[in-house]
Amino acid sequence: MPKPSDPRREVLTGLLGLGSQSSRKSYYPELLARLEELEDERNRYKWLFENAVHGIFQASLTDGLRAANQSLARMLGYDSVGALVHARRSLAEQFFIEGAEEFQRIRNHLLRKGELTGYETRLRRADGSLMDVRMNILLRPDASDHVIEAFVADVTERKQAQQAMQQLNDELEQRVLQRTRELEALNESLRFEIIEHERTQGELREARDAAEQANRSKDRYLAAASHDLLQPLNAARLLISTLRETPLDEAAGLLVERSDTALESAEDMLSDLLDISRLDQPNLQPDCGDCAVADILEPLLCEFGSVAEAAGVGLRGRFGDQVVRTDYRLLSRILRNFISNAIRYTERGGVLVGCRTRGSELCIQVWDTGRGIARSDFKRIFQEFNQLDVERSGRRRGVGLGLAIVDRIARLLNARIEVQSRLGRGSMFSVSIPLAVAAAQRSNAQASQLLSSIEVPLQGRRLLVLDNEQIILQSMRSLLEQWGAEVLTAVDLEQAQARLGAHPPDALLVDFHLDDNRTGGEAVAALRARYARELPAIMITADRSEACRQIAREMDIIVLNKPLKAGKLRATLGKLLSKDD
Repeated sequence: MPKPSDPRREVLTGLLGLGSQSSRKSYYPELLARLEELEDERNRYKWLFENAVHGIFQASLTDGLRAANQSLARMLGYDSVGALVHARRSLAEQFFIEGAEEFQRIRNHLLRKGELTGYETRLRRADGSLMDVRMNILLRPDASDHVIEAFVADVTERKQAQQAMQQLNDELEQRVLQRTRELEALNESLRFEIIEHERTQGELREARDAAEQANRSKDRYLAAASHDLLQPLNAARLLISTLRETPLDEAAGLLVERSDTALESAEDMLSDLLDISRLDQPNLQPDCGDCAVADILEPLLCEFGSVAEAAGVGLRGRFGDQVVRTDYRLLSRILRNFISNAIRYTERGGVLVGCRTRGSELCIQVWDTGRGIARSDFKRIFQEFNQLDVERSGRRRGVGLGLAIVDRIARLLNARIEVQSRLGRGSMFSVSIPLAVAAAQRSNAQASQLLSSIEVPLQGRRLLVLDNEQIILQSMRSLLEQWGAEVLTAVDLEQAQARLGAHPPDALLVDFHLDDNRTGGEAVAALRARYARELPAIMITADRSEACRQIAREMDIIVLNKPLKAGKLRATLGKLLSKDD
């Protein structure tokens, strides 16, 4: 008896055009397998839909919310998907917090574009709180009733982080604004203080107080005031130097010596304040190169020779043809301080400057036969505004910054400072610096020749002095003519060219800051171009800025700072003119 036919099989075979029994038997297992695959695929997508991390919902633009997954229900605070669909069925009235207006904007966009990506809005949770979300909404093209499917991500934490960052930025801007206002008020207060000082104090006291104040934290004010102070000091120093080399009776000579001592104290104090301020600048970098030790020590010995002689102290130097790698100007400042202190604190005996080679370093030592320093005071003498034995009458000179400057320069040069001393027997201060790796060594004969050339008078040398201060010109003329030089003076480049005529000078001595915003560097360049010669030049200036020194380095000009010491000027001129011979 034949088995009754299965209606489902009949339908499938009919749909596929399989009418015979043999065809049905042949395709039925394959169709059942395909149906099972489709069912598995459906279950897989259903599982992804229900367990997705982000919220998913399906809705009709006309009928509202149809379905959602459990993640969306949890995000919005509902116990089940059914509760969510029941409570939020209407998109226009219940789903978006702005209601119909927001829904209409979304609807119009979807009907035009078919999708809306990265749309950020806020949804209301079941408890009434708001959450920030980001949506990607798609309009299904295969549905005739405007069905949409949307993916919802909770971005509340990101929004809160953005708000916190914005709040922090706002607070920082307020703090910066407040600090700016405080600084502006402080600057205005400082400016008022400066004006009051100018009204109530004399020129010398005013500039000196400004320098002391600048050393405590007002570097810009110090730089501005120093030039006006150094000009009269420089003129007075040059005039006193001229008088010292002029035959005078005993009483007049004593007054000149006392005046010279007073000026030296004033200029030493100001120079120390300027140097300590400049060394505190974070962007200061040493200009290192190969320097012959003789080129550093010979001018210093010549400069301090007359000082030692006036103090009744012998000054000697012993050094060879060593060449070191260092900043010539900064090392000279260290040694100048050592020699000056040695002469100052030696009442009888002498001062010896010598060199010793230690491996790859050269140790330059300054020995004296002074009263010595206790070992317990070795560290204290390198502190600012600190002097030993100042309670004794007449002992205090300067402001106690000399060795503090030495300490700062040594750190800048990465040099080592050493002190040896015995009370009542004398002291030794030394600085150790690296020897040059491959530099031409000068012979002792060359060193002696240079030293002798420094000591030779400037007889017959034709010198041009260019400065915009008449008192400086007069003082320089008196001093240089006393040394045997022929001196021409000028206040600007035009006057200098007129007075020189067709004959170039042997050397130029120029101020850096001239009238009409011109500089001594420009004047030197113009005169060199006129005579087609690299005329030797010395820049004599109160400007201690790195910009001024950079210009001088580029033009191969020697820089001497005001107030100018006669011995240093004479030594520098001798060295400069000996190179030109």
